[in-house]
This record gives sequence, C-alpha cells and structure tokens, in this order.
Amino acid sequence: MQNIVAIIPARGGSKGIPKKNLLSFCGKPLVSWTINQALSVKSISSVWVTSDSKEILAVAKHFGANTISRPKSLSSDTSTTESAWKHALNVIEEKTGSVDVMIGLQPTSPIREPKDIEKAIKIFNKSKYDSLFSASEIGDFYIWQKKRQKLISLNYDYENRGRRQDYTKQYVENGSFYIFKPQTLTKFNNRLGGKIGISLMDFWKSFEIDSFEDIDLCETLMKHYILKSK
Repeated sequence: MQNIVAIIPARGGSKGIPKKNLLSFCGKPLVSWTINQALSVKSISSVWVTSDSKEILAVAKHFGANTISRPKSLSSDTSTTESAWKHALNVIEEKTGSVDVMIGLQPTSPIREPKDIEKAIKIFNKSKYDSLFSASEIGDFYIWQKKRQKLISLNYDYENRGRRQDYTKQYVENGSFYIFKPQTLTKFNNRLGGKIGISLMDFWKSFEIDSFEDIDLCETLMKHYILKSK
C-alpha cells in the first residue's frame, strides 16, 4: 500500500489579506476546507499542515490534520513553497517512514471536491507520472501581452485568426493541487519534473482567494455548486 501524504502549506503572513488562511469562508476557517477535503480521500494516508503560525497549527489540529512547525527562514515572502514541502517531507519521513507520493494542496483554492483529488491520484498512478498538476480547459482564450508599450498576441496570430474549431485545446494550471514523487521534488527542486501529467477540473473550480474581492465570488461558487448539492 502506498504511503500518500497530503501537505498543505499555510503561512501566517499575507500582504493582500491579513491572516488569510484563517479568514471565515462559508462559516469555517479557510484552511479547514482543504483539510476536510484531503481527509475525505481514502487513498491519502495522512494529512499535514505546515505553518509558521501557532494559530494556524492549532486550527489545523482541531480539524484533524497533523501539524508541522515551519521555520521562519522558510516562511518569508521570498520563500518558495518547494522549500516548505522539502522540510515537511523530512519531518514526515522521520515519523512515518518512506513517502511514496506527495500531494501539495493550496488552502487558498477551496473550491474543489475530494473526487477531484481522488481522480488525479488514479491518473498519476495509472500513467506512472513523476508529477502532475490540476488544470482546467480554457477553450479559445486569446492572450495578449504588453511589451515596450506595444500589444502583442501571444497564443495566436491576430492577423490570421482562423476558425475557432481549428484551435487546439488549451489548459490553465489552476494551482489547486499538485502530485509528485519525493524524488522529483528533491531532484529538480520543483513540484514539476520528469514525466508530467495533467488532471482536469471544472473551470469554475479554478478561482482562488488572493484579494478581498475574491472572497464573495468564491463563496458564491462554493455555495451554488458544492454546498447546495449536499
């Protein structure tokens, strides 16, 4: 049986929204939604929250997660999530033994369901990927970028627009979660590397909380699409 661990990085600091991971979201602390979703996935062996905040760790423990006290040196605005995952991996392996698969879940992307994670794990194992990211199909999005005060079409030629049905499918990496082998993380110092896979989610699950404006939108989506059906 695989030792599959879910690791939720939740820093105490946040410039956009103070104490973002603890804000009330649909009546519960934001981080608790991701904890509960991970705990509901049968193939996940254990769920961990890594944080520099004692308050977040207390909330995480209350909702059933294991906790890891993250050093301040790995919790600054310039610290990478990879560094937090690597530190967490060392702590977890000391306590549980060798880890086979890691799942990194972003607490600011609460609009997901356990079935999204479960499906991705099956895809990861069946296709023998080294890493995988959650994504959504974005259809015919036409993306522009401004360079030196000039607008440039990036993913298509505006002078030869072509027919909509002729465009190949496009996907957006939505940041909801990542699945990877410990060896991939340590070898590439990156969540993605080796044979990379993708697991699709509904587009409305791509929204995340980065600003106060996002809270109302994400709560509306959560209540309408997920909580309403329960």
